Amino acid sequence: MRIVPKPWGHEMIWAHTDQYVGKVLHIKAGHALSTQYHNIKDETLHLLRGRMIYRVDQGDGLVEVTLEEGQSFRNTPGMIHQMEAVTDCDVLEASTPHLDDVVRLSDRYGREGKTTP
Repeated sequence: MRIVPKPWGHEMIWAHTDQYVGKVLHIKAGHALSTQYHNIKDETLHLLRGRMIYRVDQGDGLVEVTLEEGQSFRNTPGMIHQMEAVTDCDVLEASTPHLDDVVRLSDRYGREGKTTP
């Protein structure tokens, strides 16, 4: 298990193989991840705890969806998405192992375009 500090909270990587990665993202209330997409990475998110605004572009521009505990969403390669915590959130992420495959379009913390934490 590995904890990776982030400006919005932290991620706990609890599984990492050549086939998949399992993470728990802890997002502090009022904080947001970057607006981003992945070239190769395919991920499914499941909101374990909290309430979040999930923004996703499925071809018609970013649309806001409020996610409640127990709801899930899949991001396929190329899908633009962003998460913003209304309350403290814990998000389970299961994905392909492409951890550095992040293209940041905008970011509150000055990390646009970077593919590192």
